[in-house]
Amino acid sequence: MIMDQYNGKNFTVINGDCVEFAIDMPSDTIGLSVYSPPFAQLFVYSDIDRDMGNVKDEAEFIEQYRYIVRELYRATKPGRLTCVHCSDLPRTKAAHGTSGLYDFPADIVRVHVQEGWTFHSRITVWKDPVIEMQRTKAHGLLYKTIQTDSTRNRQGMADYVLVFRKTPDDEAQADKVSQDKRLFPVDTWQKWASPVWMDINQTNVLNVKVARSDKDERHLCPLQLDLIERCIYLWSNAGDVVFSPFTGIGSEGYAALKAGRKFLGTELKPEYYRQAVKNLIDAEENSATLDLMGAAE
Repeated sequence: MIMDQYNGKNFTVINGDCVEFAIDMPSDTIGLSVYSPPFAQLFVYSDIDRDMGNVKDEAEFIEQYRYIVRELYRATKPGRLTCVHCSDLPRTKAAHGTSGLYDFPADIVRVHVQEGWTFHSRITVWKDPVIEMQRTKAHGLLYKTIQTDSTRNRQGMADYVLVFRKTPDDEAQADKVSQDKRLFPVDTWQKWASPVWMDINQTNVLNVKVARSDKDERHLCPLQLDLIERCIYLWSNAGDVVFSPFTGIGSEGYAALKAGRKFLGTELKPEYYRQAVKNLIDAEENSATLDLMGAAE
């Protein structure tokens, strides 16, 4: 069900259900997908019954999420990748009977492999535990907890980018991405080849305040632009179609257009969709202001 649609010169964003839209996407056409899915029931973005965040637990979310994983596999070019941003999920005594963490990334890996993807790589994205402590007031991060019982302390929660490949039966059929060493020097690769990205700027995000509505139960947490840009620059060619099934306010599209790619996205919530359109129009009109390496042109 498509409620609205906006077509820019190099982008299309749909206000509608991502699964219903993806079913009709042509096979073998997406160059790269990069996105952050709903974190099961952790964040409730809307009261729409199609919203994957409106589930009772992680198991129910995965069964709904499986449909987009399956359709995205079909629509992706042979040999190409999908990048999924996720993290562990906190457990609280009040909600779950005990405090701890749930291994949500393991669920993401499991469903992708079951639907045909090859688990390609995992990137750990460092996050400042002090910021997490200040934002969440998590008991396990408080310094005073060390003074009473340090076994209750834990480390801060990192983010992860899980990367999966649509591996063809014959590698000769793979749609390749080739990097020009003049644009992608060896020291950049050595930095990005690290399993831990220590330098992602947590505040480098699109503004979300204008997209919020009174019915929002949790704030929107868009992906950092420099994280998206690395995935796009590393694993797609100029002119490729970059897809995000959970577009939000358009962060993935914003980075894709800045990088000289095309963008296709779906977003269920009308408020987020409208803000995404504004952000993508801005990116398209000012696409030459920033290159992927973060240097002003």
